[in-house]
Amino acid sequence: MTKHEIEQAICDGKTFLGIELGSTRIKAVLTGPDYAPVASGEHIWENRYQNGIWTYDLDDVWIGLRDAYRNLFNQVESRYSQKLCRVAAIGVSGMMHGYLPLATQDRLLTPFRTWRNTITEQAAEILTKRFDFNIPQRWSIAHLYQAVLNHEASARPIEYLTTLAGYVHYKLTGQKVLGIGEASGMFPIDSEKSDYHQKMIDSFDDLISENHPDYTWKLRDILPKVLRAGDNAGYLTEEGARLLDPLGNLRPGIPMAPPEGDAGTGMTATNAIAPRTGNVSAGTSVFAMIVLERDLSRVYPEIDIVTTPTGKQTAMVHCNNCTNEINAWADVFQGFLKSLGQDVSLNNIYTAMFRAALDGKPDGGGLLLYNFLSGEPVLNLQIGRPLLCRTPRGEFNFPNFMRVQIYSALAALKSGLDILSREQVNIDRLTGHGGFFKTPEVGQRFMAAAAGVPVSVMDTAGEGGPWGMSLLAAYMAEKTDGQTLEDFLENQVFAGQPVTTCHPNPEDAAGFRAFLDRYNSGIEIERAAAEHLR
Repeated sequence: MTKHEIEQAICDGKTFLGIELGSTRIKAVLTGPDYAPVASGEHIWENRYQNGIWTYDLDDVWIGLRDAYRNLFNQVESRYSQKLCRVAAIGVSGMMHGYLPLATQDRLLTPFRTWRNTITEQAAEILTKRFDFNIPQRWSIAHLYQAVLNHEASARPIEYLTTLAGYVHYKLTGQKVLGIGEASGMFPIDSEKSDYHQKMIDSFDDLISENHPDYTWKLRDILPKVLRAGDNAGYLTEEGARLLDPLGNLRPGIPMAPPEGDAGTGMTATNAIAPRTGNVSAGTSVFAMIVLERDLSRVYPEIDIVTTPTGKQTAMVHCNNCTNEINAWADVFQGFLKSLGQDVSLNNIYTAMFRAALDGKPDGGGLLLYNFLSGEPVLNLQIGRPLLCRTPRGEFNFPNFMRVQIYSALAALKSGLDILSREQVNIDRLTGHGGFFKTPEVGQRFMAAAAGVPVSVMDTAGEGGPWGMSLLAAYMAEKTDGQTLEDFLENQVFAGQPVTTCHPNPEDAAGFRAFLDRYNSGIEIERAAAEHLR
């Protein structure tokens, strides 16, 4: 689109707004009628570790949302000489699942517990056995039942249990709803009915009434209503408009798409919602989503069964740790350069770090690195301790250091992908997105080596979830009768979009396997560090 056409679309309210509350940044993306991003704004934030809980203060949520939206508004005004007053549709997404319980008058009962917490092992094991369905520790139902098992007073007066995306959407619209992809991380979904699995709902209610009769709520009464992509999820209220834009430019009445999690928006942003397609979202955490043609042969604790935004069964391998150590070292390098009087942007530092990895030895020169800032349930680690280890023979230099940083970011994911390979899950296309893939070639090349399949990256790889959420908003606003999300994405959004595909390099693949052998052999070092380093 030309600049004049974009200006006219903004003036006419024909753009789409996607907002995502990620782990390290809140980002708003404005998409034009051709579905390409035209402006963005972001706010950097960090989780807090308080009283043994990874959390974000809800005041920080609204400070961050307003700042990201204001930065978007300013960019629109600067680029296009237009004030952003209305859009065709809005969608909100957030980091997946977790635990956000509210009492009457929207009183928060306990600090928001994020996906990063690994404190629900007992509840997850009990529910997995009871349902014969894998319940990961980060799922909302695991957090809820663990609160019951712990006799937490905060769990008794729950009126509404939701996720971060569901909470923000509720405050903007007054609607207690959730997109089916995000809902599938609160409680198992019956894909045929596009709703929570009723037999499991009944089983959970029986568990509570039989063993914890002082909890009087029924599960379905406190969960959000499930919606599919394309459903209307309410309208921006006057109060909601002011929450986003206190200056009063944004008008109420804008239709809103069902709120989703970052898993669903990642699938949308990579056009990976049809069977045999998959995507890898790599940032602070990393997860692979593969849309299934059939059920897996059994329950695997390493594999979560969630859904696409349209309700299709999807195998998810989720790892809590990915780029957190890379981010920490980028800050160290920036500090070092500043001490030498050099002001280098983090963007340039990340690029240099990733490019250096290409010159490292295929196996990382004998170095060993664990990037566990938090626990990693896929590897049965409840506590994380970042570690760099080497023998006297290890070749400790910058390229090798960066090679093992990137390998370590993918190592835990590999264990889950190997299970899917043994289950003969077919993947025609694996697409990468997120900050890990922003530097051309590097993350894509090493992901292909780890996964053993070609990995594609689109020009929009760095846009990720907020752009995917804007596409879900556009689909809700523009879909024709009977048009599927798959058809909308394939033929209206991604048709003709440039794609770069990287096939596994045999030398990289062999090097990654050698690193992985070293990584698996040394895992007891990590367990010992978690036990003794307090």
